[in-house]
Order: sequence, then structure tokens, then C-alpha cells
Amino acid sequence: MTDTAVPVTTRKDWTSDQEVRWCPGCGDYSILAAVQMLLPDLGVRRENTVFVSGIGCAARFPYYMSTYGMHSIHGRAPAVATGLAVTRPDLDVWVVTGDGDALSIGGNHLIHALRRNVNITILLFNNQIYGLTKGQYSPTSEQGKVTKSTPFGSLETPFNPISLALGAEATFVARTHDMDRKHMQETFRRAHDHRGAAFVEIYQNCNVFNDGAFERITGRDVRAEELIPLVHGEPIRFGTEGQHGVVVDPDGRVRVAEVAQVGEQALLVHDEQREDPGLAFQLSRLARGPYEPTPIGVFRAVQRPEYGDAMSRQLLDAAEKRGPGDLEALLHSGGTWTVES
Repeated sequence: MTDTAVPVTTRKDWTSDQEVRWCPGCGDYSILAAVQMLLPDLGVRRENTVFVSGIGCAARFPYYMSTYGMHSIHGRAPAVATGLAVTRPDLDVWVVTGDGDALSIGGNHLIHALRRNVNITILLFNNQIYGLTKGQYSPTSEQGKVTKSTPFGSLETPFNPISLALGAEATFVARTHDMDRKHMQETFRRAHDHRGAAFVEIYQNCNVFNDGAFERITGRDVRAEELIPLVHGEPIRFGTEGQHGVVVDPDGRVRVAEVAQVGEQALLVHDEQREDPGLAFQLSRLARGPYEPTPIGVFRAVQRPEYGDAMSRQLLDAAEKRGPGDLEALLHSGGTWTVES
């Protein structure tokens, strides 16, 4: 009888022998540590785990994991991961990408992986800058951002990654940050356990080209007042004394209010399983940027048929109805012709 039990592992087992080459103090270190420390608890095997990345600082991630992995090309990690996930449903497929990699050249690949509900876990490192290419503005950089490529300030409205994922009908959408390992690990755990496309935005500091971009909300001394924890089934409230909350006005607008003024019964109860993503989308727009109270946690977690499963069923149904395929007949069917010299 074959022993199918998953071997007990530690962080060391998931850590490769490669030297980690990120700038000292980079937020990527804490994300890497969170993942390496979480994986032993997930009940998965190293040989069945794959990390796929694109291009950028975050894309070095697969080198540092003692698993299978692929450092693919700019923006194409979701496409590569899609092919792997649908052909090898037995694998745990993770995508590691950055705000530039995923939301600029990779925008189409990202949204289609999400809408198709491919069974992959996407970790988007958002530092609001291009770090690897030395500090140009990115699709998440704020308006007015002065960089080497926008010396007079960016004119563009930035993407809100959570809003984008919800608009693409992602079935699992969450946000965490690199200053809270426990929150990261719990968020990554839930994303991994979700069947379908899971999208996690991680606020991540680039201490060389965009230092302190999220410090006004993630700093230890301001976190309680600026981060709004989303907990399924509980009223949305925050603050050192829980004195602030989120309410829905009669016109449907979501806003921050003082609990003492509106009463606890008026607070919005978070429902991550709500099928309509409209309310989750409103929560994603609650803060205009990382300088106002900002929701963090799971925005949406719903069930929908997974793409790989649906594809397998379709192929089986077709085989039952039509019998085995004939490649020769397919190649010579329809509009074929002979070219004579």
C-alpha cells in the first residue's frame, strides 16, 4: 500500500539555495518569509507546487522557492499559469507579479484569468512604482507622481487593483500588506484554499524608489486608526476603541462614520459571499488612496465553476458524443485547397 501522507516540512525545506537579491529593507523579504513559513502548514507537496512570475523585482520569487517555478516574460505570468493549471489540475499554481508587470503590459492576461476563474493564486506586489527599471511611474502611481519618466508629475488616473479584480468578476479578492506577517499568512491561506482564481493585492514598500508609500496607513502607530479590517459576518468598524465604522447612506453611498453618532445597528455588516460584487466594489473605493482609512482583508469570496474543470467536462462530453477525434480529417476539413506550381 502506497503511503500518500504529505511529508512534514519546515520553512527550510521550502527555501532554495539561491542568494536573495533584493535591496536591503525591501518589503519583498517579508512576503517571501510569510509564504515560506505558511507552505508547511498547507498540507501540500513541494513537487506539486509551482510559482510562475513575470518580469520585475517580485519576479525573482521563484528562484528563492525550493519548488518548481518559471520566470516567464513581462506580463504573461497569468497566461503561462493558465496553461499549466488547466492541463495539470493536480498542481498548486501560484502567480507572483507586480503592479507594473500585471497592470500594464499584462493587463489583458490578468483580467481574463480572473474572469475565466482559472484555479491559480495570484499575489500582486503593489509598490506603486517600477523598481527593477529604476523608478519610473507605474499604473498604480498617484496623480502628480514625479519620477524619471514623469518629471512634471503623472497626469494619469491610477488603477485600483481591487476594483479592477472585482470588475473582472474574480471570485476571490483580498488585500494585505507587508508589515503584518500574520495577516499576510491568513490571507494567503484563504486564497490558496479557494477553488478558482484568487487575487491578493499586497501593499509592499520599495524603500529605494518609493519609500513610505503606505506608511500613513500601515505604520505601526497609525494602523489601528487607518486600516479597516473586513471580517465576514461582522459589522465593519475600526479605530483604537472601535469608534469608527462604515455605513451605507440611503442613496447607496458607502462612507466612514462615527459609531457614537450613527449607532452600531447602522454599521454595514460585511458579506464577502454576496454574489453581486457591487458592495465589495464600493468598499474598494472607500479610500481615494493610501492616505485615508483603507479596507483590508477579503472583499469577495464566492463560488463559481472553475475553468479547468469546465474544460475537462466539455472535452469528455464531446468525446462521448462524437467519439475519438481524427486529426487527419480535421486538417483536411472545410476550406482546404491545393496550390499547384
